[in-house]
Amino acid sequence: MLATWQPGRDPVLTPGDEPPMLTIAFYIAITAEAMTAALAAGRRKMDWFGVCLIACVTALGGGTMRDVFLDHYPLFWVANPYVLLLVCGAALLTIPLAQLIDRLRWPFLLLDALGLVVFTVVGCNIGIEAGVHPIIVIVAGMVTGTAGGILRDVLCNDIPLIFQGELYASVSMVVGVIYYLGLMGGLPTDLMVIVAIAVGLTLRVLAIVFKWEMPKFVYDREMRK
Repeated sequence: MLATWQPGRDPVLTPGDEPPMLTIAFYIAITAEAMTAALAAGRRKMDWFGVCLIACVTALGGGTMRDVFLDHYPLFWVANPYVLLLVCGAALLTIPLAQLIDRLRWPFLLLDALGLVVFTVVGCNIGIEAGVHPIIVIVAGMVTGTAGGILRDVLCNDIPLIFQGELYASVSMVVGVIYYLGLMGGLPTDLMVIVAIAVGLTLRVLAIVFKWEMPKFVYDREMRK
């Protein structure tokens, strides 16, 4: 899908299905997000329903919020309810495999980074299809990539990870900008998907390894004295 945008005009889209690579990566990412969310629910000693609910909120929450904001109906998991079965199945499978999955830290960190990038790209595509301003296209990508994790942390009574200095939302924004500008420049969609995944994974891994963080605002009443 290629797109260009000019002020006062809707993007011009070339019809076509999502690239197969993006579709495969999307389902892998949803499965990984569901499994990591199930572990978060397990740490809070939730029952099996709670595990499935947290998994669905995490894996599908960002896309749901995006669709509501953009008035994009039916919601993607309503149009394809088998996604719910995939997410719940992955969450329930995590229960007997929890100790093994918990030890596979780096593979799941990479899958989480892949999910961030893939969800961002998918969100940008939906924004382009909706004909919204480029800024909103980027926001749609960021909401898709990050909102599920925020909802998971809130429901698990944790401070959302992306509010603790992690380079997460910023990586999503960079990926969205690069992806959209590439499409606007007429580059092939498949190429831009590869570039987006490469850039996003690289930035996220470097941020984890070197502990790169956003500057924090620290305010305490004692500071006024």
